[in-house]
Amino acid sequence: MFALCLSGGRRATVTNIPEKLFNVEGVRALPMKSRTRFLITAAFACHLFASPPLVTSQLLTSSSGGPPNRAGGARSLSSSSLKEQDVTITALQEEKDGPIYKLHGKAEVHYGIYILRADDMTYNSDTGAVVLDGHVLLEGGANDEHIEASRGTYNVDSETGLFENVRGGIGLRLRGSRTLLTSSNPFSFTGKRVEKTGPDHFVVYDGSVTTCELPTPKWQFNAHRVVVEAGRNARIYHSSFRLHGVPVLYFPFATHPVERLPRQSGFLIPNLGNSSIKGTILGESVFLKINRSMDATVGAEYFSARGWSPQGGFRARPSETSFVDLNYFSVLDRRQGVNYQGGEDVHLVAEGAFAHNLRGVANLDYLSSFIFRLAFNEVFTQAVNSEVKSRAFLSNTSNGFFSNLSAERYQNYENDTLPLQVITIVHAPSFEFSGVDHQIGHTPLYWSYNAALEGLSRTEPGFSTAPLLARLDLNPAIALPLNWHGWSLRPELSLRDTLYSQRLIPSTSTEVTTGTAISSAISRKALEASMDLRLPVLSKVFDGQLSGRKWKHVIEPRVVYNYVTGVNNFPNILRFDERDILSDTNEVQYSIINRLFSKHISSKSKDCGPPGMPSLFIGGPAPRDRIPWERQEVVKEASCDSGPEIREVIAWELSQKYFFDPTFGGALVPGRRNVFTTTADLTGIAFLTGDRRLSPLVSRLRIQTSSRTDVEWDIDYDFQQSRINDSTAFINYRLGPLTLGGGDAFLQAPGETLVSPALLSGKPSPEIFNQFRLLLGYGSPNKRGFSGATNIGFDANLGFLQYASAQLSYNWDCCGANVEYRRFALGSVRNENQFRFTFALANVGAFGNLRRQERLF
Repeated sequence: MFALCLSGGRRATVTNIPEKLFNVEGVRALPMKSRTRFLITAAFACHLFASPPLVTSQLLTSSSGGPPNRAGGARSLSSSSLKEQDVTITALQEEKDGPIYKLHGKAEVHYGIYILRADDMTYNSDTGAVVLDGHVLLEGGANDEHIEASRGTYNVDSETGLFENVRGGIGLRLRGSRTLLTSSNPFSFTGKRVEKTGPDHFVVYDGSVTTCELPTPKWQFNAHRVVVEAGRNARIYHSSFRLHGVPVLYFPFATHPVERLPRQSGFLIPNLGNSSIKGTILGESVFLKINRSMDATVGAEYFSARGWSPQGGFRARPSETSFVDLNYFSVLDRRQGVNYQGGEDVHLVAEGAFAHNLRGVANLDYLSSFIFRLAFNEVFTQAVNSEVKSRAFLSNTSNGFFSNLSAERYQNYENDTLPLQVITIVHAPSFEFSGVDHQIGHTPLYWSYNAALEGLSRTEPGFSTAPLLARLDLNPAIALPLNWHGWSLRPELSLRDTLYSQRLIPSTSTEVTTGTAISSAISRKALEASMDLRLPVLSKVFDGQLSGRKWKHVIEPRVVYNYVTGVNNFPNILRFDERDILSDTNEVQYSIINRLFSKHISSKSKDCGPPGMPSLFIGGPAPRDRIPWERQEVVKEASCDSGPEIREVIAWELSQKYFFDPTFGGALVPGRRNVFTTTADLTGIAFLTGDRRLSPLVSRLRIQTSSRTDVEWDIDYDFQQSRINDSTAFINYRLGPLTLGGGDAFLQAPGETLVSPALLSGKPSPEIFNQFRLLLGYGSPNKRGFSGATNIGFDANLGFLQYASAQLSYNWDCCGANVEYRRFALGSVRNENQFRFTFALANVGAFGNLRRQERLF
């Protein structure tokens, strides 16, 4: 038995009294002893509860059983109108008249996944009708609906009602002054009247909609009528778009997505811009939502100085392990003849995982003209890239065995004038099979193999092979890895046989660098032997501490001996890829790696905090190297309380080769840049133009004291020429919101004596390239307030600025503005100044022509 006594003359709410003591008329006369005990208990409880408590009444469905309790307080009512849902009412004061409940003070009605709150509330349990007054709140639902009003009427059965003086939202929860977002696409609205015409359906009259925080939004659509369907969209009629309350644009009709993953077909916000070579830029696009995992964008831009530019994109995500991304861009240049720079660029990236451990990947790029890329690509690193690569493959990996079916096309444009000169190499189809080391029985021997059957072709100015020639390459190998007290020795022996259906007849003229391909089979056989010796690793852990860290130095020496013989027909081998540059060699490579490790002895010594602006990075990946539409992962510093951290602070590798055979079995041609397998494995810079025994010294240094600092310097020094062949250095440093970066690329490509016979007696002069990159940034793409960055590229050899860009942005809580200046100086093809901008509305779109994939940050 339990009883509550409420002050203020209210009736007591009685619960848990045996059902047999009640009839339909109310409370029966109790026996004397029971009645006395009941009154004593009630009187004692009245003294215990001097302040008015909260009265809770739970209205159960008919399935709960039991007759209705009409004595007030907590009640169990049978009601078929509640749709098998429990309804709970709470208030400071309660009055009941039949099915009518009058609640006063912090009144609440909980039904299903919704909550109704008000200062005063009248609830009819038979009809589900509720009249609310004072601080009205409706909250809940699958889409997190939130409505605040001064008064209103509502029906909990039909989920319909009318509210006055409303402030509300979808996909968010308001907790006093705090706003909790429960959707990536929150939506807020205000109105003099809001009518809820059904579940997830609202009509807002004389109000506004926005994605900004209320009550002072930075932007909003003011409209006489807005139809909102939670989980779908909002249709806005006769609205004015306002910035800080100032009308800017009028829209007779507009839509806004109101779903957790907003995707809706319709016209996008037009873009507008200006360029010194394109003129005024006007553009419009249409977004098509095909289904929940597929969409497309089709549109065009008009360049007042050049013509039309059709463009579009298609995206699909059939499963968690597959995607398709297709982009099309073209310009219908009104210029004709030698001044024509129009063309088209198509890029397709797709990936998918299939049954039986199969994986398919396609990365296809079609470019009609290199001049078109130079003139119209908005990303400098892509605009100056003369290579066009396309490849698709289907592979299977199982137990260390690999099989691959692929097709590939490679193009390299040799000039930027008409007529274009391009080298095209095609692999189609290609069947490749390989296996990693597998032990032979219980012996210490291991075997591996590599085999390929391919169809190939190559065309370039003055030379072409058959449309499709065959190449069969077989390369089995056997190895005996040995280990003894830190010493590691791996002798390996392999045979290689490569069969071609065509051969090359070299040209004897110095004016021609290739020759003629004839239909005559040729076989290249080679015996390869190698000995890989790794000495015991030398290490030392230093006593004491420096900068709160313990330090360890490691030295890793290595010696590799290679011997290849049998390639006696190297001049007759056609060149397609790395399989065709194998030559005789007798060499030894020696290298040493120094590593310096640090370990924080306590979490207090760690570098904690944000890593700066991760999208700005000298030497970082090109935009096309990332998965389409996926956000780039931001590498964060380890948490200060995550325990000790071990970092490789310095890694410095020095490597060099000594050639016992300076002519490489007679394959070396004096006066030309010779590229063999052995030189390509050491460095990507061609250095063989004559007989030599010593290769350049290759140095690879990287310093990373923390995730905020990254320094790398790669250099090739040629002792025979007493010069630096190649030097590439870059540095990135982040200090809080500040990002600094710089880079330098220096190259001395060896000269060739192939242009004229008169130059054969002279010493060819090297081709020198020297280019600088500088970067400065503050803030981050999502930082509130100001952020900015600038990036320049300077050609020190020619003495001119190749490109420069500067971007400023300012972000509010629900919108942001970006302004960018960009300069291109690409020879006679492009000398352009661009002014681009964008004004972005959160979860709505962007107005302007500064595309996300082309922004500096």
